[in-house]
Amino acid sequence: MPNMISEILVRKLSDEFARAQGLVIVSVSGLTVKETENLRNSLAQRGLRIRVVRNRLARLALKQRGIEAPDDLFLGNLACSWGSSEDAITAAKIVKGSEARRNGKVAFKGGLFEGNLLDAQGAAALAELPGKKELRAMLLGLLSGPARGLATLLAAPGSSLVRAVQARVDKGEPAAT
Repeated sequence: MPNMISEILVRKLSDEFARAQGLVIVSVSGLTVKETENLRNSLAQRGLRIRVVRNRLARLALKQRGIEAPDDLFLGNLACSWGSSEDAITAAKIVKGSEARRNGKVAFKGGLFEGNLLDAQGAAALAELPGKKELRAMLLGLLSGPARGLATLLAAPGSSLVRAVQARVDKGEPAAT
């Protein structure tokens, strides 16, 4: 009977991992209940979940997806958060900023991002990536910069002429027609 339950769990994890574009795996050794709930609540505020998974089952689920994880990835108490690419970036940012990580109780172990297996450094680097809103703002700045420069350039001759005429009027000289 336990084998059938394990098979069902592996099948379910495999289906969820197959739909996921991003996956963050963290070590959660020594977390208190309060710290665990704080981490879960922080993720839940953004619509994300983190689940403690059995190492063997997670390894089998990834293997069914066609990803061979290194042996040292699934050692110790692990938790996973998965979803879209944006969800993985958000989860990495929340884990990086968590109090439990600053206390050394949570550490990045690895992850998966758009089909690429990540080591601990790669998973931590996800937290440094800009989110969708930041990327849109950067793109908007890139697109509006040249247009703003062109508008300024086109308006320059007219505004120069107006300033020259105004200077002559201010001096008391009659403006030339």
